Amino acid sequence: MRRLLALVAALTLTACGQAPAATRQADPAAAPPAGFPVTITNCGRTLTFDRPPAKVVTGYHPALETLLALGVGDRIAGRTNFSESAFLPGQKEQYDKIPEISPTIMLPQKEVMLSQGADFVLDNAMAGFDAGGGYATVAELDAAGSPVYILGGWCSPEETLEFTLDDTFTDLRNLGRIFGVSDRADRLAADLRGRLEDVRERVSGRPPVKVLATDGGKGPVNAYGGAGVTHQMIVAAGGRNTLADVNSDYTEVSVEQISAAQPDAILVSEYATLRGEKMPTVRAKAAGILAIARNSPAARDDRVLPVPVAAQHPGYRNLLAIADIARFLHPDAFSR
Repeated sequence: MRRLLALVAALTLTACGQAPAATRQADPAAAPPAGFPVTITNCGRTLTFDRPPAKVVTGYHPALETLLALGVGDRIAGRTNFSESAFLPGQKEQYDKIPEISPTIMLPQKEVMLSQGADFVLDNAMAGFDAGGGYATVAELDAAGSPVYILGGWCSPEETLEFTLDDTFTDLRNLGRIFGVSDRADRLAADLRGRLEDVRERVSGRPPVKVLATDGGKGPVNAYGGAGVTHQMIVAAGGRNTLADVNSDYTEVSVEQISAAQPDAILVSEYATLRGEKMPTVRAKAAGILAIARNSPAARDDRVLPVPVAAQHPGYRNLLAIADIARFLHPDAFSR
């Protein structure tokens, strides 16, 4: 499913750069709330909000998770399906209360999407706005008064490679302003920065653990190179990506590269379904990779960690997952 979006992110549309500035229309007789209007830039577009969004549609699940973490779940009028892995604590109950407008992680087709009457759309990649796939484009949604915000700056295939952890904090700051909850956003960001700093202090000075991050495959193998979200997470957790010299995020590499990588540990993307289809388990994918890297320390120790694909896309979950990866790579650093 990671490939749902990143294989999707590779589809990126040009709609992002084409869309004109989007401005939410407000009742001209009503005075804007304190702190508004708010203007931000996203994907090279200028978005202006006269007041906080009140009828929001979210795409792939990390977008919904991030808004729930900001405490604005009551503004979400429609969401896509999430059935690939566990929910973050306390969020399943909120998820269940929000109408589902798509049975997969993708936004619904154009007519259904436009009929939502959303005043804000939040997603993690441009794949859900591809006219060729039957989706409403960013420009069409802008024109309908439904401005689109893309998390993590994943506005084009090239920009997915430029992602840094700071982009998540930029998103929190922007969303805090858009929804009029900057104080909440600041508190959430401070908490996440504190967690990140704790990890960095714990793993500081320890030899980096050689990590292979993969989505399985018998050849070529689906894996994560030295650019993008997953690579950033590995490094922050005290790891060294064995494919750091591959200038890609999600990509295919040869069996020979995997065999030569000699990882100490393996991260395996976890998602039970992809666009409604059942996918191989983490254990099944790991078995294939360990067979290829049979002479590696990771194979000898059967050292494998499932990583939810939702954490490998822009959204605040990727910051939470860094601590989980660090505990896996450096358990002794977390024994105190």
